[in-house]
Amino acid sequence: MSAEAEMRPPIGLLAELSYRCPLHCPYCSNPVALGDHRRELTGEQWCRVLTEARELGVLQLHLSGGEPLTRRDLPELVRHARRVGLYSNLVTSGVGLTDRRLAALVEAGLDHVQLSVQDSAAERSDRIAGTRSFERKRAAARAVKRAGLPLTVNVVLHRHNADRVAELAELAVRWGADRLELAHTQYYGWAALNQARLLPAREQVERSRAAARDAAERHGDRLGIVYVVPDLYEDRPKPCMHGWGRRHLVVRPNGDVLPCTAAGEIPGLPIENVLGTPLAEIWFSSESFNRFRGTDWMPDPCRGCPLREVDFGGCRCQALRLLGDASATDPVCALSPHHSVVTRLVEQAQAAQAGPDAASGPMVPRR
Repeated sequence: MSAEAEMRPPIGLLAELSYRCPLHCPYCSNPVALGDHRRELTGEQWCRVLTEARELGVLQLHLSGGEPLTRRDLPELVRHARRVGLYSNLVTSGVGLTDRRLAALVEAGLDHVQLSVQDSAAERSDRIAGTRSFERKRAAARAVKRAGLPLTVNVVLHRHNADRVAELAELAVRWGADRLELAHTQYYGWAALNQARLLPAREQVERSRAAARDAAERHGDRLGIVYVVPDLYEDRPKPCMHGWGRRHLVVRPNGDVLPCTAAGEIPGLPIENVLGTPLAEIWFSSESFNRFRGTDWMPDPCRGCPLREVDFGGCRCQALRLLGDASATDPVCALSPHHSVVTRLVEQAQAAQAGPDAASGPMVPRR
């Protein structure tokens, strides 16, 4: 399928409003060089982006970061999103989401809150987050339910919390969540620095998956549960972002527009900015969105694979990180000539959990 055949409007916009964040999670996918991303779009500029996004066809707006609550003008952005017809979802750590701030967001038209939780108990959650935040998360969940908004609890799974899926489901039920998302770490940004200390062993992944199935049976009448298997334990890659330049786009705090959150790391990929180019032109015409759109760009074995329009070659950023080549077949695929790279990583994770070694040392926190 050619890139031209994929020329359809996007449905989702991930608006990374700011990379400022009160937490220090070692699995954060934000860029490691955070000092290079201090410049942020003004509220007026963000409103223009949201207008262009809706005119382009976007329906869902995910307000993220970092921590979007660091933006004092967040209610104005939500109000503008409602005005132009966007469904708005706040992706937050919950730190700073008081009844007063939430009331302003609800009045502005906020539709949904997605609350991150690091673990099922305060001490462990605070340790992973690098700061005391668990009780504030609990208070934020209560505020969301009092406000009558739907609540999703989101947990990034890794070696240090994957054995507590059952407890996390119980927590989500106690907090009144409508949905629980259990997604294993994606190894970009700070998570890539800590991969050796975060990647779980295969047995732990299987235990957590079984626990998620059990929890879905136990709580299915009141809690929707989504469990995402870690890429490195699959034998076929996932269609990253549902395919490069097919459904979603990302706007960074400074206005850079990307096909996915990590695409800015691909060498030689020209990045367009909303301050210089209309969003529709970036989506349809830019080299960055067309380079890996469709299937014509694919090498073998993807080119002749019957699943090429299902997984779209997998993740370009994962191929870059593991092979140094963003145009290669995602090595997660068992058909990739480089699948042994993934096999070795899995074996190393197994060895790390079998006994103490360097991989069990301290992690690098997001700073």
